[in-house]
Amino acid sequence: MRAGAPRALVTGGAGFIGSHIVDRLIDDSYAVTILDNFSTGRRALIHSSARVVRCDLRSRTLVDVVARIWPDVVVHAAAQASVPRSIAEPVEDAMVNVVGTVKLLDACVSRRLRAFVYISTGGAAYGDSAPVPTPDDAPLQPLSPYGISKVSAERYVEAIAALRGIRAVTLRLANVYGPRQNVQGEAGVVAIFASQLTRGRECMVTGDGQQTRDFVYVLDVADAVGRALALPEAAGAMNIGTGIETTIGGLYATLANLAGVDRRAKRIAARPGEARRSALLPERAQQVLGWKASTSLDVGLKATLDYFARGAGGR
Repeated sequence: MRAGAPRALVTGGAGFIGSHIVDRLIDDSYAVTILDNFSTGRRALIHSSARVVRCDLRSRTLVDVVARIWPDVVVHAAAQASVPRSIAEPVEDAMVNVVGTVKLLDACVSRRLRAFVYISTGGAAYGDSAPVPTPDDAPLQPLSPYGISKVSAERYVEAIAALRGIRAVTLRLANVYGPRQNVQGEAGVVAIFASQLTRGRECMVTGDGQQTRDFVYVLDVADAVGRALALPEAAGAMNIGTGIETTIGGLYATLANLAGVDRRAKRIAARPGEARRSALLPERAQQVLGWKASTSLDVGLKATLDYFARGAGGR
């Protein structure tokens, strides 16, 4: 770690999104400590300059761990991120996403933090009744336990930060994709397609394939986090997305074309708790952070395919 550098704690820093955030913060001259329980994170994704502490957010030792790190800023990216799992195991989902977040906040509040950035969800938070593309101030009406737990944690972040005088930013992410993405879970649809296509296997599309998502490249997300930490006026919740709807069927067609595959996807039953349409207008991020997604879908998908074609084993 660099002597005198500001100290950043990144929870979930061994995961897909978290590892890219870690890379960005190290580039921004932070001394980064990763806190991860490695339930889904991978050591191969960790930057060589980052310090790593293995710890669960629900652990009794969390307060002591955070006290030893003494971070100046915190980025909370650790989460139970699967909608299907949240439906099957709502108690576990709430324990990780709500209780884990509250315990982290409680461990951090006396550390004289400069900023706390919470990585939340956009698509799962707004529900099906919000206008599409969805503005930052749309009502939060989550349809799944996962969406409920992330929105509940947002409220805790907002309240505790206000009570303790901590600058807090909540980033509501659209569907993030890119290199290092896990093939497990709903949020990994790009990774699932890319992995199957590069291995010559059949892909499956749920429902009629006309459900839409807003796909934002992971390096653009890391850029939003970097800006949120760097700008002292940044606070509150804001969408991080492109504002562009892409159908899942269309996504498959684009990836198949990029991969040189001439095969239709297999259709399977739609999943419960899945929003029909989703796209996020990043108006506050543009105004407050000066942020806009800079990576086109074709460029990002090609980079993701190339990653999986290399075997997806390393960074």
